Amino acid sequence: MDQVRTGALIRRLRTELHLTQKQLAEQLCVSDKAVSKWECGNGCPDISLLAALADALGTDIQVLLSGEISKQKGNANMKRLKFYVCRSCGNILTAASDASVTCCGSRLSALEPRKAEAHEQLQVEDIGGELYLSSEHEMTKEHYISFVAYVNASSVLLYRQYPEWNLQVRMPLFRSGRLVWYCTKCGLLYQDLRMK
Repeated sequence: MDQVRTGALIRRLRTELHLTQKQLAEQLCVSDKAVSKWECGNGCPDISLLAALADALGTDIQVLLSGEISKQKGNANMKRLKFYVCRSCGNILTAASDASVTCCGSRLSALEPRKAEAHEQLQVEDIGGELYLSSEHEMTKEHYISFVAYVNASSVLLYRQYPEWNLQVRMPLFRSGRLVWYCTKCGLLYQDLRMK
C-alpha cells in the first residue's frame, strides 16, 4: 500500500460524499486526526478498519489498497457483457465491462463463452411473434442449464432455469443477437441468432 496514494484516494472519496473528516471518523470510531493523518499520507488505516472504511466510502478494500480507481471508458458495450456465476449459491451477475466481482466470500472470474457445437445448440422457433427456445439438454440437480440470456448491442434479457425443469423459454421476437446459456458442467456457451 502506498500511503500517499491511498490517503489521496480517501480524501477524494470522502469529499465526493460531502463528508467532513470528523463525520468519517465518527463512522469508524477513530479520531478526526487519524483521518487527517491518512489523507496527508503520514500513516495508513489499521487493517482492521479497511472493510468499514471501504463501506463508508462506497468502494472496496482492493481499491483502497491500490490507491486508485481504474476506469475503462468506452468499453461498456452489451455485446461484450461478462457473466459471473457463484459456485456456492448459484448467484448470476453481469457486468458491461471488466469488474471486480465477489460473492459468498470468493472472487469470481468472468466466464469465457464457447461457441456451441451443432448438437449443443438451443432449438429456436418463431411461434407467431415470439421466440420459443427449447433443448434436450439434461436438467438434473447435478447437470443443468441455470440460465439462458439474449444479448444484443443495447439490452440483455435473462431467464433463470432450474434443475428438473424442461428448458423452455418464450421471449419477444428478435431477428438478431446472441443467445448465451450456462451449463453447470459445460460452462458458458453461445450461439448467434439470425432469424429470417
